[in-house]
Amino acid sequence: KLVEVTSSLLFNYFPFFIIKMDSSALFFTFSAAIIILYFLRCLISQRHRVSSKPPLPPGTMGWPYVGETFQLYSRDPNVFFASKQKRYGSVFKTHVLGCPCVMISSPEAAKFVLVTKSHLFKPTFPASKERMLGKQAIFFHQGDYHTKLRKLVLRAFMPESIRDMVPDIESIAQDSLRSWVGTKINTYQEMKTYTFNVALLSIFGKDEVLYREDLKRCYYILEKGYNSMPVNLPGTLFHKAMKARKELSQILARILSERRDERSSHNDLLGSFMGDKEELTDEQIADNIIGVIFAARDTTASVMTWILKYLAENPNVLEAVTEEQMVISKSKEEGESLTWGDTKKMPVTSRVIQETLRVASILSFTFREAVEDVEYEGYLIPKGWKVLPLFRNIHHSADIFSNPGKFDPSRFEVAPKPNTFMPFGNGTHSCPGNELAKLEISIMIHHLTTKYRWSIVGASDGIQYGPFALPQNGLPIMLARK
Repeated sequence: KLVEVTSSLLFNYFPFFIIKMDSSALFFTFSAAIIILYFLRCLISQRHRVSSKPPLPPGTMGWPYVGETFQLYSRDPNVFFASKQKRYGSVFKTHVLGCPCVMISSPEAAKFVLVTKSHLFKPTFPASKERMLGKQAIFFHQGDYHTKLRKLVLRAFMPESIRDMVPDIESIAQDSLRSWVGTKINTYQEMKTYTFNVALLSIFGKDEVLYREDLKRCYYILEKGYNSMPVNLPGTLFHKAMKARKELSQILARILSERRDERSSHNDLLGSFMGDKEELTDEQIADNIIGVIFAARDTTASVMTWILKYLAENPNVLEAVTEEQMVISKSKEEGESLTWGDTKKMPVTSRVIQETLRVASILSFTFREAVEDVEYEGYLIPKGWKVLPLFRNIHHSADIFSNPGKFDPSRFEVAPKPNTFMPFGNGTHSCPGNELAKLEISIMIHHLTTKYRWSIVGASDGIQYGPFALPQNGLPIMLARK
């Protein structure tokens, strides 16, 4: 309308001005009119483009900068997610940890972000985490470099590669259990030691015993500083962690040098990295080794801690698992090791692992960042905003799983629908070590149920968050031989 009115005025009165003006003034007046029309059209066009953009998802953004971070972490985070979903639906906006976010809680939305349009959403982590683990680690990349690294990791962790590790993992499990007998233990902390030793075995092979103590000492310091404030001043946890990170790199450089001097092949993750034809740099190898140790340890230890809790609270399930494992145990000669084939004869145990992954939902959500403006179901996800697929909300949806709060492994006698069960993530960034995780859990459960009994010490109802959901106080237990 503004352009039409302006044009009307110009064309209605322009002839009058022509009569009164000389040629020079006429030229400048005509030029000015053209320029005014041009800018008016640009302004209106821009306004039209802005107004034609889809709206942001519903939701609230909280206070400036802090947003709703306190609401998220001052209580059970899952209460925050569930209340938002109930009020706004499966796609909503919020502001946490200094970042505007869109949270999604439907299988279709998770598939859209993690699979269908994964190229529009890059993995994102705080800069301090990248510094600590290493900027070349697989978690922080996508595209060709990520694809290459993923192939190398999968080559070391696929069933054909890890099946020969069964006796060595079994030895680590038996040593762990023997050391726990007769004392009150923190289940989570002890399981972390077990998964750490298995991770080193998968990375360095049987050579891991040569480096175990030095790597463990540095890694424990690194772990303490991982969630600290990123203030790199002497005496701070972050500073100590960065020093430990540097020492880890030096230890790994020494291991790489020794491997190259040997000139022999190794069927482990380090061998996979070093055997790449295009050759990774030593820095790339170190960053990815440190990252894999971090990823392989805490999450798997959390799952095993929850399994012990759920089995203790569900005696019928424990009895079914024990019967299944005793059949395998009785088929072995005394001192005979488990085999890969034995671990594939554990359907009840497998369902217990699946149900624990669903109920506990160790990986409650993951972070992505929109690399450009993206439209989903009529809403705008702006470039640079974080996007959080809420796995726990999906795993606890009554529309997908009946009576979702109940621990019921039998529900996995029927395979869940696609994109409704994502304990290891989904798409190109799903966990490449999930087969190894299930293997080490199965081996531990076999020996735990056939040779030992345990009881929980103190209350077992509470849950702590930091960063994974855990039974209160790491689930203290007493372990005894049968």
